[in-house]
Amino acid sequence: MRTAAATLLRPTVRTMPWRAVAAAGTLGLLLAAAPRLTGDDPDARLALNALRASAVAFALGAAFVLDDPARHTTAAVPTRRAVRHGLRVLLVVPVAAVWWTAALLLVPGPVRPPAAGITLEAATALALALTGAALAIHRGDGARPGQAVAGSLLVGSVLGPLLTPGSWALFTTPDDARWAAAHDRWAVLLCAAVVVGAACATEPRRRLTLRGFRGLRSPSGTSGPSRT
Repeated sequence: MRTAAATLLRPTVRTMPWRAVAAAGTLGLLLAAAPRLTGDDPDARLALNALRASAVAFALGAAFVLDDPARHTTAAVPTRRAVRHGLRVLLVVPVAAVWWTAALLLVPGPVRPPAAGITLEAATALALALTGAALAIHRGDGARPGQAVAGSLLVGSVLGPLLTPGSWALFTTPDDARWAAAHDRWAVLLCAAVVVGAACATEPRRRLTLRGFRGLRSPSGTSGPSRT
């Protein structure tokens, strides 16, 4: 498996959607810098919302990470889907870590939300984007699921704060008593996304068609007994 991953590394790097990731990352950094650009007295709530919007922006770009126009060609090679998907994820995760560190540092320290909590939210958004793409490929075997996944993620990020019940609030503020409980839910959501994404990286079971079933029963191609 290690040899297969090393062989696929160079072509995978070339086919990664770096332009989409770079565009989303640039937009995210601009959003994260918004509190610093508003004046000498930045607002803590604005900083929190800016970082959340920044995390969503990068996740929208990450939704395209599994896009591969050559998927139907590479599906025939011995390398498993888990290796192909895992390599793409491993390439984008360090980029995401460096990018998120820069986004946090762009927010002024006095109004910066707790790094652990907001980082957990950002990691969950990234995991949901990657899992959504993996699920779309697993169920439909499409070559470019990124656009549909990004659209769904954007709609979910807009409607989520509006439709989430108060008892299950996720988008709380640091001064809210529900902040810790909300991030326990974020952790559960992150773990669920990782588990589902890993399950979707497995090869789909091939269905035995009626024609194939008949062929198995009769190598000569007839469903009844051979005639002399």
